[in-house]
Amino acid sequence: MFNNNDALLAAIRNGQAMNQSDMLRLIISLSIPSILAQVTTVLMFFIDASMVGQLGTLPAASIGLVESTTWLFGSITSAASMGFSVQVAHFIGANDFKRARSVLRHGLLCTLMLSLVLASFGFAISHRLPYWLGGGSDIAPDATAYFRVVMLALPLMQLGNLSGAMLKCSGDMRIPSIISILMCVLDVVFNYIFIFIFRLGVLGAAIGTALSFLFGALTQAYFAIFRNKILRLSQDKEPFRWVSDYVYSALKIGTPMALQSTLMGGAQIVSTKIVAPLGNIAIAANSFAITAESLCYMPGYGIGDAATTLVGQSIGARRRELCRSFAYMTVVLGMAIMALMGVVMYVFAPEMMGILTPVNEIRELGTAVLRIEAFAEPMFAAAIVTYSVCVGAGDTFKPALMNLLSMWCVRLTLAAMLAKTYGLRGVWTAMAIELTFRGVIFLYRLARGNWMKHINTEKP
Repeated sequence: MFNNNDALLAAIRNGQAMNQSDMLRLIISLSIPSILAQVTTVLMFFIDASMVGQLGTLPAASIGLVESTTWLFGSITSAASMGFSVQVAHFIGANDFKRARSVLRHGLLCTLMLSLVLASFGFAISHRLPYWLGGGSDIAPDATAYFRVVMLALPLMQLGNLSGAMLKCSGDMRIPSIISILMCVLDVVFNYIFIFIFRLGVLGAAIGTALSFLFGALTQAYFAIFRNKILRLSQDKEPFRWVSDYVYSALKIGTPMALQSTLMGGAQIVSTKIVAPLGNIAIAANSFAITAESLCYMPGYGIGDAATTLVGQSIGARRRELCRSFAYMTVVLGMAIMALMGVVMYVFAPEMMGILTPVNEIRELGTAVLRIEAFAEPMFAAAIVTYSVCVGAGDTFKPALMNLLSMWCVRLTLAAMLAKTYGLRGVWTAMAIELTFRGVIFLYRLARGNWMKHINTEKP
């Protein structure tokens, strides 16, 4: 299957004709490993939450309190990675492998520096963060300990994100998928050892996750830098030469994504502050429900990875109609799969929450909000995959504004209003309405076609 993928990807670069069957086969074969990688990454957080949840409400609430901030820092590292990896996809599509490797070198250097700055900042604010988020002194020490360990592991997360993104944009979804699965297995082992054998509780969960990041970062970097047949750096004999244009392009692509991640993460933090006054039961139920729901929307992100790769390489090859076809097909596939996942989430919400916590009050509240969210999953997929299409095309500014408009003006406004009367159920109702709205506006942008405006001609 993977050799066939190589042939189909080469067909994109070389201007060969592709029928819909070839395109669908390529989308599915690239999406499946990426979906597995996305799901197993979320499973790591699911495992943390499940194991810590067995310790009681307070440990669960301590992780839930800082979870949105943790995701904020992680999303900034992902944005930085995409700024470079999208360029790699474009150069590979143009059959310019040497420049693709040069971009990889620049990405390794620049993202390392960025992650060290972010990690230092995160560590510096860690002792005050739980209180800023509305947590009390009963959960603040554990929340601080968890966040500090994650910040120390942030450069590893950055290296893993960059290496994985480079492999995916080269068309290799298999290696990141396998490594993600192994990370998940190791996370279970490490968490069990540090949480239950060494009795470190929340701190043990953070250490286990950090060690998993260490394995994932080193192995993905090894395959990207030393083994990938396109990106392997040993193929170049010339000394490293700094090219400012690569960094400028990375900033042009990645800065809107990073600002979006920062403001979206800020919105998640505001959402956490809206939930915090509702009590520790609501904090824990909100955190667990977010973790459970993420297992259902990760297929959308997996298909989105495939969309970024295929659109990016089609852009580099200057194949406008092929680019449009890949975009439409990936969006439709994403919506169909996530509609199915919405049904699964609605039906099995009690079982999903039951795995995470033995506390009945948390399970019942979490089940209720998951079932509210289930109805928004298809339109959430439309937003996820269309955004990934835009990223592959290097079109990140306006889509970032669309995400921010939807989150800040629709979700948070509604959540603040509805929480007063309906509690956590009101917050999740606001979320479902906002995700539906976001899907609609992204489908409109997809249909307009402005994201393809800089593709001028078909490649001969």
